[in-house]
Amino acid sequence: MTQIVQSEPGEIFDIELDENLKRANDLIAEENRKQLQKHGIRAIDVMGSVGAGKTSLIEQLVRLLKPRYRIAAFKGDLTSKIDYERIESLGIQAVQINTGRECHLDANLVKKALLKLDLTALDLLFIENVGNLICPADFPLGSDKRIVVISVTEGPYMVVKHPFIFADADVAVINKIDLARPMDVDTDKLAGDVRNINARTSVVLTNCRTGEGVKQVAAALGIDSAS
Repeated sequence: MTQIVQSEPGEIFDIELDENLKRANDLIAEENRKQLQKHGIRAIDVMGSVGAGKTSLIEQLVRLLKPRYRIAAFKGDLTSKIDYERIESLGIQAVQINTGRECHLDANLVKKALLKLDLTALDLLFIENVGNLICPADFPLGSDKRIVVISVTEGPYMVVKHPFIFADADVAVINKIDLARPMDVDTDKLAGDVRNINARTSVVLTNCRTGEGVKQVAAALGIDSAS
């Protein structure tokens, strides 16, 4: 017989502190949203686990959209700047955000990073969150849209095991579809799992190594990529 241990209502420690932190984050996120809207900037929060293809997706979107839009990107990571250098090499404004031990970006870090940009010279901002499918869901940053990127190499149960991050996602990207068959992963089943959690989420299949599906991601975000 399966035995499950879970907390009872009121039993979680430091819940008041957590609620205060989240409330403070939400207030700053709203400030960020207003600041971005004031300058006519659309911001996209890109979430997903380590190795799912978040940076590769942003690279492909920048290449696709750069002829039409002025773009910047934030790269969230614990300590390194490896992926930041990949994005910076595309010739756009870029800011590295190191969180130390924290497993997600928060609105205050994004607020500080916005001070590093020339907001008058931007149309689009991609915010790559720290690689994690749990913590980022609870910390809105002030973005217009939220993307969750998963990879078929993570197995067939990533969506059902991590439902909360998909509940607020505008777009779900299922990446590395060229490996679906050798990994024995059914992409239609993954897409169905997403829609069972949030029927409003647009699901797009991609191979970010080749660029397959990237135009469809832009379309799902409401960004016109036509030249």
